[in-house]
Amino acid sequence: MPAQQDLTDPDGQKAAAERVRRVLSPRAAKARVRTFGCQQNEADSERLRGMLAMMGCSFTEDDGEADVLVINTCAVREHAETKVLGVIGALSHLKKAKPGMIIAVCGCAAQRPEFAEKIRGSYRHVDLLFGTHALRRFPELLEAAVAGTGRVFSAEDSDGEIAEGLPVLRDRKYTAWLPVMYGCDNFCAYCIVPYVRGRERSREPERVLTDAGALIASGAREITLLGQNVNSYGGKPARGAGGASGTGFPELLRRAASLDGDFLLRFMTSHPKDAGDALFRAMASSPKIARCLHLPFQSGSDRVLSLMNRGYTRGRYLELIAEARALMPGLVITSDVIVGFPGETEMDFEETYSLIESVRFDSLFTFIHSPRAGAPSAKLPDPVPRAEKQRWFERMTALQDKISGEKHSAYVGKTLRVLITDETGDAAYPARGRTEGNRLVRLTNGAGAAGEFREVKITDGNKWSLMGTAV
Repeated sequence: MPAQQDLTDPDGQKAAAERVRRVLSPRAAKARVRTFGCQQNEADSERLRGMLAMMGCSFTEDDGEADVLVINTCAVREHAETKVLGVIGALSHLKKAKPGMIIAVCGCAAQRPEFAEKIRGSYRHVDLLFGTHALRRFPELLEAAVAGTGRVFSAEDSDGEIAEGLPVLRDRKYTAWLPVMYGCDNFCAYCIVPYVRGRERSREPERVLTDAGALIASGAREITLLGQNVNSYGGKPARGAGGASGTGFPELLRRAASLDGDFLLRFMTSHPKDAGDALFRAMASSPKIARCLHLPFQSGSDRVLSLMNRGYTRGRYLELIAEARALMPGLVITSDVIVGFPGETEMDFEETYSLIESVRFDSLFTFIHSPRAGAPSAKLPDPVPRAEKQRWFERMTALQDKISGEKHSAYVGKTLRVLITDETGDAAYPARGRTEGNRLVRLTNGAGAAGEFREVKITDGNKWSLMGTAV
């Protein structure tokens, strides 16, 4: 079972942080963490900021002002990796103008050997690189980089561990990410997450609940429970403490919802092969659990789903949607879909298109397949031209845009409970928030009410957002 280590572990991270603080504090050092990618990366960045604050740094949103600049990378798609390389490359001019600054690169792309070697060979202005498994060692690694004895690289391969006790510095007051597990055991053919995040491992349920209680006490009104495959939490007793305790995700969700306070729970991401009646009944059991389900289907073709190694069929996916809607009428459902998987035919695409027509998702995250070195799909023959995939993609997004617009139009005239998250500075819409279904609402009033749940009458909408007035 992976060790669940504290910051005060034998590696001496707390002592290293104190030594870095002594060096940086007299300089009034400023830090910036730039995040690319998913919610798990956002949660990791909150821990990086927490460690930087512990090391005496204040924070800036200006790269040029930073004495320590951390780039937290994404590797899910080639485009994301190419984008972050462009950002890193542009920093060479900043480094020349400010040679004493530390530029650090971390995250999922940094865990990939090919990316790490590219940084080592072609981006000489990067002082520090560390992968996802070395996050807890950030104070020690930064100490070595600050010492200036040479570039520091730490991207060792491992199944990962759970490092508890890391400080967290959130940049949003009323909404919070709460990781409950890390890694993935699914090995979908297009995905490199298991290779860069490690195998599944679950946090102990009592630690999760303690963290949730602390977030509520600090003012968080919306908490999103995170995992690469969150509803398999605790399912592997040999690997994670959740399994050893007998607590699966539906039970964890119920226990979190029973905490005192006025708050809303969300979770992501779910895998259809692990979703089912127990999860849906847990969602329906409490008004503190959002009636909002993100359930990626990826393809409507059984043949393509098999090639993807997804572990379910089109029929089973549609059964899950029907079961969830029967228990929770009005449930908001979102999903992910990939077009142009190697070997996909036009007939396969039409099955995806018809599934979208049938389910009528509230919104979709849509992608054209991006081959990733190390993922099995990168080795599959792919005869369909990119232009044809683009044509499919545009048909699909046009369909979903139409459905999303119709869904939002149906909200007009209704009154919804909305968490007001922040003020905008826009005279026409001075505040904004989110519905239980995670729909963005721009409010004509509500300034000064951030952090409160308000009843909002919806007056207008488009495919991206709703507009309304707090009553």
